[in-house]
Amino acid sequence: MHRRTPACHLLAFAFALPTQLALAEPSITARIADQPIDLRWHEMQPERYSTELTLPAGRLELGTAGAARSRPLAAYRKQALEKDTALRFDVPAPGRYRLIVDTGDDASLRLLPIKEAEPAKPGITCPVWRGEPVSVKVDDVFAEGERVRDAYSGQTTRVHDGRVTLTPAAGSDGLLLLEAVDTPADMPYDWRNATVYFVITDRFANGDPSNDRSYGRQPDGEQEIGTFHGGDLKGLTGKLDYLAELGVSAVWITAPYEQIHGWVGGGDKGDFRHYGYHGYYALDYTELDANMGSEADLRELMAEAHARGIRVLFDVVMNHPGYSTLADMQTFGFGGLREGMAQYLPAQWTAWQPEPHENLHAYHNLVDYQHPDWVKWWGKDWVRAGLGDYDQPPSALVDPVKGSLSFLPDFKTERDEPVGLPVFLQHKQPTGAVAREGYRVRDYLIEWLTDWVREYGVDGFRADTVMHVEPTAWGELRKAADRARAEWSAAHPDDRFAGSPFWMVGEVFGHGPEPSNYQNNGFDALINFAFQTDAAPGASECLAKAEPTYANYARLLAVHSGHNFMSYASSHDTALFSQQTGKDLALQRGMANALLLAPGAAQIFYGDESARLFGPTGSDPFQGTRSDMNWAQQAQPDTAALLDHWRTLGQFRARHPAIGAGRHTKLSTQPYAFSRVLGDDRVVVVQAGASVNR
Repeated sequence: MHRRTPACHLLAFAFALPTQLALAEPSITARIADQPIDLRWHEMQPERYSTELTLPAGRLELGTAGAARSRPLAAYRKQALEKDTALRFDVPAPGRYRLIVDTGDDASLRLLPIKEAEPAKPGITCPVWRGEPVSVKVDDVFAEGERVRDAYSGQTTRVHDGRVTLTPAAGSDGLLLLEAVDTPADMPYDWRNATVYFVITDRFANGDPSNDRSYGRQPDGEQEIGTFHGGDLKGLTGKLDYLAELGVSAVWITAPYEQIHGWVGGGDKGDFRHYGYHGYYALDYTELDANMGSEADLRELMAEAHARGIRVLFDVVMNHPGYSTLADMQTFGFGGLREGMAQYLPAQWTAWQPEPHENLHAYHNLVDYQHPDWVKWWGKDWVRAGLGDYDQPPSALVDPVKGSLSFLPDFKTERDEPVGLPVFLQHKQPTGAVAREGYRVRDYLIEWLTDWVREYGVDGFRADTVMHVEPTAWGELRKAADRARAEWSAAHPDDRFAGSPFWMVGEVFGHGPEPSNYQNNGFDALINFAFQTDAAPGASECLAKAEPTYANYARLLAVHSGHNFMSYASSHDTALFSQQTGKDLALQRGMANALLLAPGAAQIFYGDESARLFGPTGSDPFQGTRSDMNWAQQAQPDTAALLDHWRTLGQFRARHPAIGAGRHTKLSTQPYAFSRVLGDDRVVVVQAGASVNR
C-alpha cells in the first residue's frame, strides 16, 4: 500500500530475500476460466515487458513454472515475481488490462485496468468566451434589486428582471463568482468547506539552515531524490501569510516527530539514499525531529497559524515505524553484523558506499538479520518483522491489518496483552517515552500521538494507512484526541481555536466520496481518490464537465448526516496534476476552478497553485511528486497570473461555506451556471467558456 516506498524493501528490515527470476522475456502462464491465454510481449525497456489482455469476467490465474497454491493479486499493486509465483485476480466485468513484468534482479509484475475513454456526453461542451457580457437568471438565489458583486473582477450590479448581466474579467475564462454585496464578513466555519494545504515540510521552505544535517544526515551530491532538503517548521511559519492569501483554512504537515536517522536503499534499483524526510519512517513519536526544528519553533508555528485562522493537522501513522538503518543500528546498539563484515564499514556506518558493481541495497549483505541483538530494537511484542525471533508478517494483500506494507515492521496494534517500552527507547536520550503499567502497543501509540494535541494544540490528524489498522484502534485514538483537545482548550482559553473540535481525516487508498464505516470509528472525512482521475481532467477544461460530479458530491453531503470527504488533484502518492498537463498553465488554472469550487473539503498539494513540476525520481515513480517548492518560478509573469487566479478563488471559497457545504442547483447550461446555498449564505458561479487567447 505504501506508494511512497514501493521498492525500498530488499531486506530493509530483514525479510528473507526471495529467489527472484532472472529472465530475458517473461516466462509466465495465464488462464481465465480455465482457458489458456496467449501472452504476446512488448519490450518497453531493458528487462521490462508489457502485454495487453482483453478479458471476460472470471478468475484470471497467472503463474510461473512450479507454482503452488495461488495468492490474491490486487490491481495496480506491484507483486514480487518468484520462481513459484501463482496469483489470482477476479475480473469483475469484461474489459482490457495491461500486464507489466520486470524480469531483472527485482522481478515483479503489475496488473493495470485500462480505463476506456468515455464517449462525450451530449450538452457537456467547452465553449470559447470572446469577451462579451454574460447574462444569467439568478432569481432563485438573489432578490430583485439586490446588489451583487463578482468576486473575480470586483464589479457590482443589481438583479434586474431576475437576471444579472456582467462582463467577466479578461483572462478569467469567462468566470463570474457572484455573491451578495452585503454578505456577512465572518460566516461560521464548516469543515465541508475546508481548504487544506498539504505540505511536505522538508521540501517547502528552509527557515533554519543550521538544522539541515541533523543526526549526521548528508546530501548525496547527486539528484537529492530521497535526502533531506532543509525545509522546516520555521520556514513554514514564514510562509503563513502566503497560505492565508490562498484562503487556506488548514495546513496538513508531514509528521514532524523524530524519524529514522539513517537511510535505506531507494527505489527498485537501490539508486538513491532514501531518508524519512516525508515523516513515514518514525523512530520516536515523542520527540521532534531535529531537522524540523525545536519545540519553540512548533509553538510559534501553532500560535502564528491560529492567529491567521489556519488550523494545523499532523500526519500520523499507527500501522508501522520506520525501517532499521546502519546509522540507527550503530547509534542505539540493536541488531548485528554478519561475521567478518565489520571490516567493510567505515567508522560511521551510515557513510558506507557500495562497490561499483553494487547498488545501495547491498548493505543488507553486511547485516545478520538473525542476530540475537535484534531484541534490542522494537522487539517481538511490538512488531511483526522477518528477523530474529520476531513473528513473520503475512503480505498485506493476504491480511491487510496484520500484514506488512512495503516490508515495513507492522505494529501489533490488535494485541490486548500489556507490553513494556522497546529496549532502544528505554535507553534513548532524549525521549518522552515512559513505561506505563498495563499499556498495550496501541495505548502507547495513542498517548504519544495525542500528547502533541494536549501540549501544542494540534487541530487534527491526517491518518495514514487507515485500512491497515483495526477500526477500533482508530476509534480509541479519536476519543483520546478529543480529551487532549479539551485539556489544551482549557489551558489556552485565549487562543482563537480554544473550544473548537478536533478533526480527523483518513487515507483509505482508492476510496471515493461515498460514506463508509470508517466514519463510525473516529473519522470526520476520508480522502477522495476519485476526484483526481474521474473529475479533475475534464473539469479543468471547463466547469460544465464537473456538473455530474458536483451534483453527486452535494447529494452525498446532503443525504448522509455528518458526511465529508477531501478531494485532491495532486498527491505525493499518486501523481501531480502538472504531470498530466505538462506546462499547460491554462489547465492548471482550470484545475483551480474544478477543485476549489467542488463540494466537500478540498486539498491543495503544495505548488499546485504555481504549477510545480515533477522532479528527479530515480527508480521510484513517486519520489518526483515531492520536488522542492518552486518559489523562484513565481516571479515569472505567467506563474504570477496563475497564482493570482488561485488566490481569488481561494478567498471566495473561504468567505462562503456554501461552496463546500451548500445545496447545489444547476441554473443554466449556456452559460453554465450553478448556485450553492447554505442558510443565509448564497453564491452563484458562472462560466461562459475558455478565453479566446487561452
